[in-house]
Amino acid sequence: MRRKISVGDPIIFVVTKNTTHPGPRAKHVRPARAGETYSYQIEKFWTVAEVHSDERLLLITRRGKQHLVMANDLRLRPARWWEKWFYQSRFPALNTTSERMAIRLN
Repeated sequence: MRRKISVGDPIIFVVTKNTTHPGPRAKHVRPARAGETYSYQIEKFWTVAEVHSDERLLLITRRGKQHLVMANDLRLRPARWWEKWFYQSRFPALNTTSERMAIRLN
């Protein structure tokens, strides 16, 4: 049974990337067959801005980008209590993000 997700909840979204140089936060790094690139996963620290009735979530990044994701996406999970505390600077605050978006619109 999944926990109910509400506005303001910190969310961790796992993104798979392919590049020649994985960064320091890369996990599960695997080289390609030819050996020129690497496949790896990065955890993104986002906050829920809106919960839609059709099981979609509007997620906000620290820089104000918005992502619309299904609530049952397997790459998405609520942050654990220790992640909320340890990574608190990586999760965007809703009031700051909405202020940034208002500035961009004007």
